[in-house]
Amino acid sequence: MGYLNNAVITVDAILTDRGRELLARGDGSFKITQFALSDDEVDYSLYDPTSPSGSAFFGKNIENMPLLEAMPKATQNLRYKLTTLPRGTSQMPVLDLGYSAITLKQGATLSLTPQTLNYLGNNQVFESSGYTVTIADVRTMSTFEGIGVNTQAAQNLNATQTLGAATQKTVIGTTVNLRATTVNTLFGSTATSIVTSLLVVGRDSGARATVPVTITKNTQ
Repeated sequence: MGYLNNAVITVDAILTDRGRELLARGDGSFKITQFALSDDEVDYSLYDPTSPSGSAFFGKNIENMPLLEAMPKATQNLRYKLTTLPRGTSQMPVLDLGYSAITLKQGATLSLTPQTLNYLGNNQVFESSGYTVTIADVRTMSTFEGIGVNTQAAQNLNATQTLGAATQKTVIGTTVNLRATTVNTLFGSTATSIVTSLLVVGRDSGARATVPVTITKNTQ
């Protein structure tokens, strides 16, 4: 990891972990259909409308900020994605997951149905395109599926397999069904719980929320 040379215009694009996984298959499943932009490293408090040099220099301190090279980890990069909202929007949309933290016993199930607040003039709505939901470690789930969105892209993503690897997985849906793992080896010899996280992003609004997920071991 390093810094980009911001003295010139640079486009630094790399594949995510998921993209590299698809490319390695060599079966034609790797197709770039979307991209995302973010402003993770921008400190807008540096904008100075009182600069004596004029309006062209109001954002000079922001433009001179150091920028990191692109990283493949979704949990470390592109956390604050840019999005286009309807003209006249006065409040940023936020997600209501119904949980600030999730705890499941081994084999227990949960259906998560996000809602978006402050979006399209409504207090609470379900986004028509659904939500992308990413589990940081898919091994913690024996079932992790999105339902309610029937596009081909959503079906392809929901059908992907990870072969038991310690990696993240993303699904699309208006509802996501979770079932905690029943595999005891993930807990080792002494641990009674394992922790991961769930990242939910509205596909229309761009609103996002992250909640910790704890799986507790059955001791009986």
